Amino acid sequence: MKGFHFERDLAHQKQAVENTIAVFHSLQVVHSSEAEKNCINPTIEWEKDPEYRRNIENIQRQYGINEPFKGSNIIDIMMETGTGKTYTYTKTMFELSKHFGIFKFIIVVPTLSIKAGTIDFLRSESCREHFREEYGKTLRLHIVESQKSNKNKKSYFPLAVSSFVNAGNFEKDTIQVMIINTGMVNSDTMEKVYDGMMFDRFSKPFEAIAATKPFMIIDEPHRFEQENKTWQNLQKMKPQFILRYGATFTRYENLVYKLTAVDAFNRNLVKGVIGHIIEFESGKNAVVKFIDSDGKEATFRLNEEEPVKLKEKESLARVHSAMNGLMIEKLNKSAVVLSNGLELKKGDKINPYSYAEIVQELMIKRAVEHHFEIERQLLTREVRIKPLTLFFIDNIEEYRSKEGYIRKTVEECIKAQAEALLKTETDTFYRAYLEKTLGDLSATHAGYFSRDNTEKDEAIEREINEILHDKQAILDLENPRRFIFSKWTLREGWDNPNVFQICKLRGSGSEISKLQEVGRGLRLPVNEYGNRVKDEQFYLHYFVDFTESDFVDKLVSEINDKSGAVSMETPYTSVNPLLKIILQKYADQFADEEKLLEYLDEQGVIKRDNDFKKGGFEFIKQHFPLIFEGVNSNKVRKATDEKKKVTVRTSKYDELRELWEKLNEKVILEYRFENEGGFKHLLTEFLKTQKDSFVKDEVRERLSEVQFQENKAVKHEKETIRNGTSETISTMRYSDFLKKLAEELNVNMRTLHESIREAQIDINNYLNQATLRRIKQQFDDYLMTQAFDKYSIAYKKVSNCIHPTKLTDENGNVLKEISATDVGVLFSEEGVADSYLFNELYYDSELEKENITTDIQEVTVFSKIPKNSIRIPVAGGRFYSPDFAYVVRLKNGEQKLHFIIEAKNYPNESGLSQEEIKKIRHAEELFGGGVKIHFKTQFCNDKISELIKEILTEQQLVPQAQA
Repeated sequence: MKGFHFERDLAHQKQAVENTIAVFHSLQVVHSSEAEKNCINPTIEWEKDPEYRRNIENIQRQYGINEPFKGSNIIDIMMETGTGKTYTYTKTMFELSKHFGIFKFIIVVPTLSIKAGTIDFLRSESCREHFREEYGKTLRLHIVESQKSNKNKKSYFPLAVSSFVNAGNFEKDTIQVMIINTGMVNSDTMEKVYDGMMFDRFSKPFEAIAATKPFMIIDEPHRFEQENKTWQNLQKMKPQFILRYGATFTRYENLVYKLTAVDAFNRNLVKGVIGHIIEFESGKNAVVKFIDSDGKEATFRLNEEEPVKLKEKESLARVHSAMNGLMIEKLNKSAVVLSNGLELKKGDKINPYSYAEIVQELMIKRAVEHHFEIERQLLTREVRIKPLTLFFIDNIEEYRSKEGYIRKTVEECIKAQAEALLKTETDTFYRAYLEKTLGDLSATHAGYFSRDNTEKDEAIEREINEILHDKQAILDLENPRRFIFSKWTLREGWDNPNVFQICKLRGSGSEISKLQEVGRGLRLPVNEYGNRVKDEQFYLHYFVDFTESDFVDKLVSEINDKSGAVSMETPYTSVNPLLKIILQKYADQFADEEKLLEYLDEQGVIKRDNDFKKGGFEFIKQHFPLIFEGVNSNKVRKATDEKKKVTVRTSKYDELRELWEKLNEKVILEYRFENEGGFKHLLTEFLKTQKDSFVKDEVRERLSEVQFQENKAVKHEKETIRNGTSETISTMRYSDFLKKLAEELNVNMRTLHESIREAQIDINNYLNQATLRRIKQQFDDYLMTQAFDKYSIAYKKVSNCIHPTKLTDENGNVLKEISATDVGVLFSEEGVADSYLFNELYYDSELEKENITTDIQEVTVFSKIPKNSIRIPVAGGRFYSPDFAYVVRLKNGEQKLHFIIEAKNYPNESGLSQEEIKKIRHAEELFGGGVKIHFKTQFCNDKISELIKEILTEQQLVPQAQA
């Protein structure tokens, strides 16, 4: 293909450049008077000039950036992945040279891969010609690299440092750019004293560079924390200004441009994302845990089975057959490194089926099939676009070896798809392309792995050069290569605009952001003439296995979380949490918070305490639509550093003790049938009516697409099982299936076998874990719904051991405090009733809040029952937890009435599900029996005081009035 053509004046890039240049407007530019001034940048004076602060604050106000001014030389430019930050800072260098005479820049990158990508971009003929046409200048690169030591010889400055420092501005058509990575910044090369001196006075590279008064550009600023060694070494170069470009910042300093992820997706600056989740029901619950290591052997356990000990070079297939080919590479007493590069520490868990060849083969098959669908659409257009698919793998040998299953699978799939398309293809060009594909299947794919840097194979070297350095060659329509394999080596610093698919056959080995993962394929594609295609909606298709079924949810959440999105669905009751973002988005309308509040008050939107009046939030939605940019509900929340506590009024516990200990008595639930035949009849009826519980074990494909509608990120899903491509997998024998199912249901094997036979189910098609799990779940539901109708229940006390409980220690002493979340997730500063057990008001609903704040004269003490502290067993192996416990003292002063309340946020019983109704029946059975406690359900219209009076009337008891 022809070289890439860069577009001039893309709005988002142009604005970033203009905002950066505007920072320096009206500042004094001073040229050096020293003899070596030709080698030194002009100085832009800023520290004592108020114009510097004024410029930054004006930019922030104009563009709705609500960040405080920092009196530093750091300028931040936030641009989301795939929107062209390298192009943007390159253009900024030319503009700074044009307006202020700055001609020496240092570009600092965190890794060698990003360094290589930056060099390729800046050296490309497309880049050179693009900027030469506009500015009449070119860049001269000085790349700092490690040096070989010369023993017994004089040491001289690194060549790149020397050439950069000595370069003068008499080369009017050249801008000097030094490129250095973190490793070199922290190396002895930059710090040590050399024999040769610069300017007859500098013997250290840092000192010589500092003398040139450079401008510094930092790529990926979150990788350069200001507390670490790298940052301290960067300061030794004494940059005049530091321009930081990135999508992620730990904290901002003088932010002058912000292009968020939501902006990037909404404005069609990047591809959309569609997630393909390859599901495997039977594998979801399989877990292999790394338990221990003595330095010689590592111990693993599969679920609850016996532990397995493995030495170095031994296969994990001994733990689970799905992990065939995965070995222990090395180990010590605290960790093991697997042959795929994954490091496990004690307690870490992995899913063995994510390494299963059948799952990985299905993922390859789906990805190749879908690639050809996309390819045919794009290569039969009038102006063609060549799509690429990127595979991330962990088993290099299975790709590099000609007999490796990954290599064989991908070539078989490519061959099958190309042959199928050739049967009906009429487009002349695409027919020829498919024929070339079949002519040499090995030429259709290539791989790059870090170990390849030491390989001498010429074919591999050509592949690497094409992947890493020659984007134009790999996008050439005469080149059949379009499938790329890597082991996360290409995770950062590399991208290709025509990556349309990423297939993640295994994890990255570490938890990274989902935006980083998709970042390799977010850029908009280029056509065969090297022009960016921006007037269409394109998608990156991302394939993951069942262990990452929440991938799209996490991506949507991350997009909105990074963008400071507000949810329109959240029922805000006050304007306070919205003030900051309104001021950010509408900075041109309101000078400060006071002006905004005055406006809202005048419009009748808020009360004196800033709570909304009726219709207030609707006013905000109508008049400030820009603040509602995100997904309707943020699924990922930040955990608080400190868990909240609620304190116990310990003196009141004595009054509650008797009731509390009765509630905590251990009981079991008994199912009562006349005989085994009665149970068998129930089981057979269940199997007849629940045949859908039996499922074939298939690998299915679920598509999850990130879409943007009305400025909100949303997820759209659909599931497909293509004819002839779904995979039915038998994972166990009938005898094993019967045994496990009998154990799960806690029934007699013979009874179960006879019931299956009488239900006339062809069980052989359904012998898998998914069937076991679903039958168990459905049978539990069935037992619950049939309780009291087709069989009876009873409760039996089984133990005298009560303590410890959620309120007491092992000796029965009351605790001083418990976790607030055990009582409620909502908090109010309002006071609680005098008879309430806790000091603070935590609650889960308005009905609960009303109960807690209501003083009732007859109540001695009452408590919200901590979550999961009282677990009443109910049919189906489940449990039931009521909400409140009350103690009322009667007229004679000695008798007490104990009762518990189940608070329901419905007006009456008609709003309850059948399961909830049955659970209440269970509670009534328990408390109406041997445990002398009264039980009552409270609906949202019921006042707690009226319920208490109602119970007292039913019992014909008169409460004792308290003074």
